[in-house]
Amino acid sequence: MTVLERDTVGAGGTGRSSAIIRQHYSNELTARMALHSLRVFQDFDEHVGGECGFQATGWVAIAAAKDRAGLQANVELQRRVGIQTRLLSVEELREIMPALEAGELVAAAYEPESGYADPHLTVNAYADAAKRQGAKIVVSCEVVGVRFAGDKVVGVDTSTERFDAPVVVNCAGPWGARVAELAGSVVPINSCRVQVAVFRRPPGQQGPHPVVMDFIDGIYLRAETGGLTITGSIDPGEADAVVDPDDYPEHVDDEFVADMGERFLQRCPALELSQSMGGFASLYAVTPDWHPIVDELPAGSGCFICSGFSGHGFKLGPAVGLMTADRITEEASPEFPVHAFRFGRFAENDLVRGQYEYSIAG
Repeated sequence: MTVLERDTVGAGGTGRSSAIIRQHYSNELTARMALHSLRVFQDFDEHVGGECGFQATGWVAIAAAKDRAGLQANVELQRRVGIQTRLLSVEELREIMPALEAGELVAAAYEPESGYADPHLTVNAYADAAKRQGAKIVVSCEVVGVRFAGDKVVGVDTSTERFDAPVVVNCAGPWGARVAELAGSVVPINSCRVQVAVFRRPPGQQGPHPVVMDFIDGIYLRAETGGLTITGSIDPGEADAVVDPDDYPEHVDDEFVADMGERFLQRCPALELSQSMGGFASLYAVTPDWHPIVDELPAGSGCFICSGFSGHGFKLGPAVGLMTADRITEEASPEFPVHAFRFGRFAENDLVRGQYEYSIAG
């Protein structure tokens, strides 16, 4: 499943906000969360109200011979939870995306329902829905303190005003660790700089194409309106680029554009006349296992954290919202149990891992 910047949304694909990608759907819980979220994006006006800009393009994963068994296992897992994923022959892949070079390719998976959505439209639609339910939304307002009375949270101090509240949720993304410290907790969330390069495809090649996760060349491709293709790395080494979220280069590096261009054309030589349109850099909030922390910190305080999604938070957003609400209200039988994302897993060395050595990216 896949949602990107316009974000990728789907059950078997990548959830890259700026968009990556590790073992996100190699376990049943995250697969079910992705499928639930896809259904929300597909019928967004009914579930939330307003527009999210969802475009169904399909999603393709391609892999080398050594990864075929793992790819097959993940397809089978996803099919068990209801995701419409299947393996493709090289001939079928060429029909779906003729520009792809599949010479050495021996394994490919396809999910036709995936696509991408517009984060700006999506966030504003959720904000409008919250306001219809009585929420007050304050923007351009930095959190500078979290107040407690004894062991219970009682409010938040900001740069403009004070708010009293019996429940506080830290969903500050790349600033999640900083806000957690204000509440007396230290969490392993790093702000990491990631880059995106954009190319305009040549005339005659400017129609939409599927989201592609290329595990051979270590690159993802995602179509955008105007005949563009957005590209980026799927190398987990991006987690090493730790930066200050308030002070980091937001431009794309020339070396990155050149690298992505070379990989893009290696996979799609028919698009060799594509034109570089530059790109941008943004942030991931990365945890040691690339999965979020959804928990109450400190325990029993009424202060919750929902952060560290490592680039796949947008596409899981609808399910995560439900999961977090169930955790706060102590829902007896939550649809998505939060135990796997508890803070204590790091001290317990019980990190979230894929069921298979190779796994489809989320």
